Amino acid sequence: MSILALRGITKSYAGNSILKGVRLEAGDGEFIALVGPSGCGKSTLLRIVAGLDHADNGEIVIGGRNVSSLAAADRNIAMVFQSYALYPHLTAGQNIAVPLAMRRLTAVQRFPFIGNFLPGQRRIRADIQRQVREMASSLKIDHLLDRKPGQMSGGQRQRVALARAMVRRPSVFLMDEPLSNLDANLRVHARGEIVELHRRAGVPTLYVTHDQSEALSMADRVAVMIGGTLLQLAPPQDIYEDPSHIEVARFLGQPRINVLETRLDASGLVRFGALTLAAESAPPAETPVLIGIRPEFVRLSARPDGILSARIERTEFLGSEVIIHARLDAIGETIVARMTPAEAGGLSVGMPVSVEIEPDRAMLFAPAGERLPAKTVAVASVPEKAYG
Repeated sequence: MSILALRGITKSYAGNSILKGVRLEAGDGEFIALVGPSGCGKSTLLRIVAGLDHADNGEIVIGGRNVSSLAAADRNIAMVFQSYALYPHLTAGQNIAVPLAMRRLTAVQRFPFIGNFLPGQRRIRADIQRQVREMASSLKIDHLLDRKPGQMSGGQRQRVALARAMVRRPSVFLMDEPLSNLDANLRVHARGEIVELHRRAGVPTLYVTHDQSEALSMADRVAVMIGGTLLQLAPPQDIYEDPSHIEVARFLGQPRINVLETRLDASGLVRFGALTLAAESAPPAETPVLIGIRPEFVRLSARPDGILSARIERTEFLGSEVIIHARLDAIGETIVARMTPAEAGGLSVGMPVSVEIEPDRAMLFAPAGERLPAKTVAVASVPEKAYG
């Protein structure tokens, strides 16, 4: 059963369509990462779910209740912002206590002087402080409770912001690039902390990021948004290995997927060097198509076999792997290979090489970007002119 459901969310600003009928469902305790290029609408979608902005059309359902018309304060949603949004004049403990005080104390009880003399106020405040200490202890920031944000590091402020979001026990967590202000080493450490906190809370989480490594390593499912459209929602491995659209394939993966242009021949086959694919439900013959192949499934060798030749343009040594850029002789396009240092041994810039592609890993896409189901056809080697 879905705890959070977004049904046909649309949003436009000044005639520009930002969200185009987004549909998404998150189950109990599910972590969904929203990824996409800048301006694709992912942060706008998060603000609409939080109640900080309103959709033009569509519904937001939480726990079976339509909350589309409710104010942000009535949705029981906690949000962690990119800037952390901590009150600079309050200590960490006071920041964490804010959502509890707003929900459990009346406006008069929150008044600095008069509130201290009202019945029940001290008991409520004592209980709030107990919850703050428990949450701070679970995040290992109990030693920071008396410090103000200006006295803390970025990682410490991030933990305080997470504690403030978690302490109210919301129905849904929303996180808008909460790690973008941290350095690279701290970001890797913080990923594990956020996933552990999410599991402990056991509520749906929508996590917006432009960092694909965060999305793939943290999420139960990844939602890829391009131009206001949710193109695919799937587990990380599935969305990487089996993208439904060329833009999904291009966005996920580092280095980017190789995309090579060719066309269907008169027999309905796609030929690229020694690679031959048969498209199921194939378009008409001579239709242009795109072949996608991840760099880890491309191999370069110094032995000339006359099938697919190239010349190395650039190499990047990254420790455990080597990224090699080579220009294909027949079409002048660059193909990228990811190899181990042992596999790349002896290869250098300017060297002519032969290119081998793992045929079962090649993907076929229509010109508009949709995935075309295809299977590899075992044929005899063909000359290098067979590029379409």
